[in-house]
Amino acid sequence: LADDATLVLELKDHKFSPANPTVPANTRIKVTVKNLDATPAEFESQDFDAEKVVPGGGEISVNIGPLDPGTYDFFDEYHQQESTTQLTVQ
Repeated sequence: LADDATLVLELKDHKFSPANPTVPANTRIKVTVKNLDATPAEFESQDFDAEKVVPGGGEISVNIGPLDPGTYDFFDEYHQQESTTQLTVQ
């Protein structure tokens, strides 16, 4: 396995940035979610089994992976329709 990778996501107006991040396959990834909105969000993915509340103006970190190559949906559960995007693993 490669060294751990990191991914920083910002959440603003219920949208993740970068919108469709890419991370390396077969690597543990530390994902940091920075919530730039005043209201809480819930970073969630059934595809890579993550679920964590991000307070308004706060940030959280979760470790995911290693993941096989493919695409994995993730979203803010409180605003799922606006926020759903994909993580590409290659």
